[in-house]
Amino acid sequence: MDFSGRELRDFGLAWVALAVAFTFFIVSTAGAGYSPLSLLQRAGEGLVAEVFVASFLTVGVAFLLHELAHKVVAIHYGQVAEFRADYTMLALAVGAGLAGFLFAAPGAVYHRGYLNERENAFIALAGPLTNVALAVAFFPLFLLGGFLGEVGQLGVTINAALAAFNMLPFGPLDGRKVRNWSTVGFGAAFLVCAGLAVIAILYVGFPY
Repeated sequence: MDFSGRELRDFGLAWVALAVAFTFFIVSTAGAGYSPLSLLQRAGEGLVAEVFVASFLTVGVAFLLHELAHKVVAIHYGQVAEFRADYTMLALAVGAGLAGFLFAAPGAVYHRGYLNERENAFIALAGPLTNVALAVAFFPLFLLGGFLGEVGQLGVTINAALAAFNMLPFGPLDGRKVRNWSTVGFGAAFLVCAGLAVIAILYVGFPY
């Protein structure tokens, strides 16, 4: 599997931008109230650096492996596939995080070549299922407590939420492509992803 220089740059910039956006969002909603001054104060307290590292290791990894899963399966089906970052959306994500809102549409893996609905569905399904696997993989860290526990907690919840969101059967989301292939297959995958997200949000939650 090959990566062009542009693709590696897009992956890297999207990874960092998402970590920054989630850091701004988490810090802005932690504690009482938010203002640019409070963000500077929390930076001085070390919270911003801590949240950035946790976001880089969880949100960044969730995004990167989600997109890589799409690419790997697309190549398996003979496609020419490459990730492209959406710089406008990345800038909006950082701005939204700074304003205390959560919004992220970093880009997508684009592929060309003939595909039937089943193959297209499997390419789409690879992303959310990767996030399900990551949520399970982060869970042992959650049990450790301390900073590693916070990383695990964020990793479980972010990956579970990302899997469920991407399985929604609307617009360009993965769920629509799966539903176009099989309603039964979509229903089963959606129940797994949505159920995991509900459990993660209710019983694992966010660390900050």
